[in-house]
Amino acid sequence: MSAQPFTHLDDDGHARMVDVTAKQPTVRAATASGFVRCSETAVAALRDRTVPKGDVLAVARIAGIQGAKRTAELLPLAHIIGVHGAAIDLEIVDDGVTVRATVRTADRTGVEMEAFTAVSVAALSIVDMLKGVDRFVQIERVRLEAKTGGRSGEWSRGEE
Repeated sequence: MSAQPFTHLDDDGHARMVDVTAKQPTVRAATASGFVRCSETAVAALRDRTVPKGDVLAVARIAGIQGAKRTAELLPLAHIIGVHGAAIDLEIVDDGVTVRATVRTADRTGVEMEAFTAVSVAALSIVDMLKGVDRFVQIERVRLEAKTGGRSGEWSRGEE
């Protein structure tokens, strides 16, 4: 069995961005999730809206959307694509904040990395806003939950 060629390396072994010019744009979506674990004190401040830096969830939503739109600036081989929709859902639970991002496009390549980036940046924003309240705040379990569209079609992590 012969080795498969690496898609992001040219014949000389140099990094390259895959050329998707010939691909037709299709509707695509991806959902990623993550978790920001924090103390009971931080959760109480989130619920009471008494975090000294302000409205943590509002800032995190905007940060996540901005992260989705800037993915290609952060990941060297990611394509610049049109982010046509981005929703950041946040839920305060007893041990932290669940973060979920769904990103949509009608483009030539998928938005999985945009969804990952949206979750990561939203979570980082929450950490930044809470670090004065809880020095042990941490980000956990950033992962892809589902994707639709493109050559590989639909995929879902499902229940584990």
